[in-house]
Amino acid sequence: MEKKLLKKGKVKEVYEVGEDKLEFKFTDQISVFDKVIPTNVPHKGETLCRTSAHWFEVAKSMGINTHFVEVAGPNLMHVKKVDVIRDYAMLTPDTSNYLIPLEFICRHYVAGSLLDRLKSGDVKPEDVGFPPGHTPKYGEKLPEPFFEITTKLEEFDRKLTIEDGMDIAGLIKNDFQNIRDTVLKLDERIGEEVGKRGLIHVDGKKEFAFDSERNLMLIDTFGTADEDRFWDAASYDKGNFVEMSKEFVRQHYRSISYLDVLEGARKKGEEEPAIPALPDDVTPKVSELYINLYERLTGEKFR
Repeated sequence: MEKKLLKKGKVKEVYEVGEDKLEFKFTDQISVFDKVIPTNVPHKGETLCRTSAHWFEVAKSMGINTHFVEVAGPNLMHVKKVDVIRDYAMLTPDTSNYLIPLEFICRHYVAGSLLDRLKSGDVKPEDVGFPPGHTPKYGEKLPEPFFEITTKLEEFDRKLTIEDGMDIAGLIKNDFQNIRDTVLKLDERIGEEVGKRGLIHVDGKKEFAFDSERNLMLIDTFGTADEDRFWDAASYDKGNFVEMSKEFVRQHYRSISYLDVLEGARKKGEEEPAIPALPDDVTPKVSELYINLYERLTGEKFR
């Protein structure tokens, strides 16, 4: 089969393998803070491919339309092709067969950047369902899911209001409601499934497109260690937060102050520092984390 490289992303390569089909190649590369780490993590690509396929099969069983076609190899996946339109002006409620240029994030616990924004006041406690005056703590379950939108096709993700997101993506209210309902339904199912295997689904992102008849279609990947955050439930019950996702790697770079230096350079408009490789003793732990999480997410043995 002749393949044409369309995109070489931070962790995934996309090939055209037919008029209406793409091939995703999941590499062993890993990225954090929009930086590709100069370290390959053994088996990472395969775990992400197989985890994604698992959740697409779950979505299919729920009657959700997706772009998933088949697993074509240990780290290869075939999906339906849609147009990628970067000119927002071309996206209208009549446009079909295109990638919606947004990422949809749903948070269920206080964690990650949400805690920082709650502390700074950019997000108020009542915005996430808490009563006014409440001081949210890390790890606290949100009274209701907190839904956010960011851009997808720009150099750096921008947080958007619901109205701005709908405007640039050519969405009408019914489209957005369908997306939100689908995300909440999927997250409820993910939470139930991983809860049986001792995990807590903290938050995650999802992406969508419209097919040729403008039916909503779940795309890209979701429910993996890269897109979502998971905690070990037994540790959580004891007041500890054991990261079972790429957040483990992010925390490493926070601990060596790389993130502080990077954010400082970005704020000043200075040249960004190169991200250092993972230490030799950390890389095997990251590989083991991805394998372990694959087994706990899917209930299947990796080997």
